Amino acid sequence: MSTEDFTKISLSAMNVIKDIAKKKPLSAVDISNDKGDWEVLVEVLERESIPDTQSILGLYKVKFDKTKKLSGYSR
Repeated sequence: MSTEDFTKISLSAMNVIKDIAKKKPLSAVDISNDKGDWEVLVEVLERESIPDTQSILGLYKVKFDKTKKLSGYSR
């Protein structure tokens, strides 16, 4: 696996969050590959506040199968 694989799968996971949850993804904080199945944890801005130290963040898990098709999503 290359860093390009990790970059592509993290971008795919963030796009899933935008499309399904209608939330603003901030970054992929964990990416793992187990026998070809991918799991990505994405940090998400749940509620933006001023000052930003009051903002609420969430973690979303996005799973992809060996063919990199979406196979799971949870908050």
